[in-house]
Amino acid sequence: MAFLQLLVQLYISFILLQSKHCLSSNQPPIVLALRTQKHRTPISTPRLFSTTSKTTDKLLFHHNVTLTVSLKAGTPLQDITMVLDTGSELSWLHCKKEPNLNSIFNPLASKTYTKIPCSSPTCETRTRDLPLPVSCDPAKLCHFIISYADASSVEGNLASETFRVGSVTGPATVFGCMDSGFSSNSEEDAKTTGLMGMNRGSLSFVNQMGFRKFSYCISDRDSSGVLLLGEASFSWLKPLNYTPLVEMSTPLPYFDRVAYSVQLEGIKVSDKVLSLPKSVFEPDHTGAGQTMVDSGTQFTFLLGPVYSALKQEFLLQTKGVLRVLNEPHYVFQGAMDLCYLIEPTRAALPNLPVVNLMFRGAEMSVSGERLLYRVPGEVRGKDSVWCFTFGNSDSLGIESFVIGHHQQQNVWMEYDLEKSRIGFAEVRCDLAGQRLGLDV
Repeated sequence: MAFLQLLVQLYISFILLQSKHCLSSNQPPIVLALRTQKHRTPISTPRLFSTTSKTTDKLLFHHNVTLTVSLKAGTPLQDITMVLDTGSELSWLHCKKEPNLNSIFNPLASKTYTKIPCSSPTCETRTRDLPLPVSCDPAKLCHFIISYADASSVEGNLASETFRVGSVTGPATVFGCMDSGFSSNSEEDAKTTGLMGMNRGSLSFVNQMGFRKFSYCISDRDSSGVLLLGEASFSWLKPLNYTPLVEMSTPLPYFDRVAYSVQLEGIKVSDKVLSLPKSVFEPDHTGAGQTMVDSGTQFTFLLGPVYSALKQEFLLQTKGVLRVLNEPHYVFQGAMDLCYLIEPTRAALPNLPVVNLMFRGAEMSVSGERLLYRVPGEVRGKDSVWCFTFGNSDSLGIESFVIGHHQQQNVWMEYDLEKSRIGFAEVRCDLAGQRLGLDV
């Protein structure tokens, strides 16, 4: 019987591999609208840094904006909305109706929903990169728990289902059917059905769908954006600058091997390169200090010595241009302590120095409103409070650099899994959406 089960699993795996190949090779790129969902109050979104943090402190990433995409799942099709997250592997959906949830996926209504037993190869081997080992529930089903550092968690059973992305229905895809758990972000939960894990793990959505390349573009002007699965080859898109993904063959305790890890080599403010040794940007012998590109985090966080150097240089170059908020105890979202006072009557921000993130082989320029963020509801007299969009990782207890999506606005971001690299080029993302036929 065990041998027969193994043959069945191998046959299913072969069919899925064939489906993946056909889906990625023969289909034109799939274009979806990517929405920047804004929240009236900051959302405490737990980020998963259990493998990259040396501390047990709570790691709360306060999001004012999340990136969401709408698609369909099941047979017959059900509408779902998922948060796009390149920092997570396992996609999951709310499968149990709760009073605060506006959107759930109902597995009982789908003919293609399949439960995954704990004895299956999927449960036994493909879950190895999940932060916690899976277990076997009383019904002998593969049970998962993802615990976040702020004490929230999602919990449920692994299952497979078909997802319809644009006009294409993909192969059976493994996901987490969440039926319980504690969450600190109930407002965000109420607006989305779940999360789309897009990192490099075997269970990530992009890997299971068979796409070896995907891109997104986030507008700074409105809630519009683009998510593209497949090859992006457009005459209006500038040539991309590429930086290789960092591969780590030996497992290290604080290095996330399935993250989109790149090598940050320096930071430049205007034409001045920060005077820092290259060693401060490199992971140490434990793996701590890696640089991750994460669409699920709003802002960018730098390790303490790098953040301090950037803060001092930005202060120096904006002296006489910006008025500093002189409140030593005011720290925006726990990690951003450089804030300014700006009159709300200004039509635009003053000219600011450009910050260049110098990656191996490529640079990303951060300018204008990607450098400062207006804090909702914070005023001092007639002035609004704006804060520097780079924060201190040490204040959050994170032993890593995290490149968030605010700095990625109006940048075409390409994740190339085939060639293990990330490419980017500046572009007007609202116009890119229009050129690709999205109603934005």
